[in-house]
Amino acid sequence: MSFALAGLLRHPIVQAPMAGGVSVPRLAAAVSEAGGLGFLAGGYKTADGMYREIKQLRGLTSRPFGVNLFMPQPEHAETGAVEVYAHQLAGEAAWYGTELGDPDSGRDDGYDAKLAVLLDDPVAAVSFHFGVPSPEALASLRRAGTVTLVTATTVEEALAVERAGADAVIVQGVEAGGHQGTHRDVPENDGSGIGLLSLIAQVREAVALPLVAAGGIMRGSQIAAALAAGASAVQLGTAFVPTPESGAAAAHKEALTNPLFVGTGLTRAFTGRPARGLVNRFLREHGRYAPAAYPEVHHLTAPLRKAAAAAGDAQGMALWAGQGHRMARDMPAGELVEVLAAETDAVWAASAAGAEGGAER
Repeated sequence: MSFALAGLLRHPIVQAPMAGGVSVPRLAAAVSEAGGLGFLAGGYKTADGMYREIKQLRGLTSRPFGVNLFMPQPEHAETGAVEVYAHQLAGEAAWYGTELGDPDSGRDDGYDAKLAVLLDDPVAAVSFHFGVPSPEALASLRRAGTVTLVTATTVEEALAVERAGADAVIVQGVEAGGHQGTHRDVPENDGSGIGLLSLIAQVREAVALPLVAAGGIMRGSQIAAALAAGASAVQLGTAFVPTPESGAAAAHKEALTNPLFVGTGLTRAFTGRPARGLVNRFLREHGRYAPAAYPEVHHLTAPLRKAAAAAGDAQGMALWAGQGHRMARDMPAGELVEVLAAETDAVWAASAAGAEGGAER
């Protein structure tokens, strides 16, 4: 494990920062207490709201934890395309008895204010999604004693992360649940991204930074494979969704292993940016029409998603999930960390035993 990460966790397991209410303080605390690295999601919160969660988390654990930030997005959406999509969603709003959201509710997610909070009152780690922060921002966080990680989905993106001066790259395979962290202004939505093991190998040959592998990991055997391929640690999101500490809605937790949901797909239907979720009615009916308009579509559909969750209607919710969702296990988050670590160790032990046996023969 890299020096930057080694002091933050006993096990090479990072809990993904899942925005939208899943990665709550009690989940991050449970993971950190078990020897992993818990993360709070700074996305979709005000700077003050993020700070309140940091304070709450500090009251739950003295172990290191991290906070994730969304990078501000350039303006590239066509107003007309968003208006057309809003017209298509009018029936959904009527069905759920709510109004559509204002697509012009904000583009930068309060990035500067949140960064200022994290510089004034540093946490152990800060990760970034949807782009690369400035070298100045990364250097400022390093001076504050914070380890910085940036998501990349290609070799080119990983090289950009290295040039900017981050401490580590989160290599995100196409299998990952939730938003793809690509840096492209208009990301592809066709599922043509790179699988995790191939991505780890390609990035490992291109950059010198330590890698944190993310994408569909649900078992210790997969952790061992990612580490063997060149990662220093792994990041899991879907695996932690069904835990009792997770803030995910009950319908979301249940859907992960419900046979009604036969698979996942990448879609812009809920946010205007490709994200992997369980294929449900909303995704099937609206995914093909959703414009590449983030965060406009996110703001537009927010009341619909909230109303569907309140009604327990999984067919109208954004059920973010990676390709390994059927392997989800309902157990406390701390216990899951320990089980994953034990499974990983068992793979290494079996591999070592096999190597010794082969040498004797």
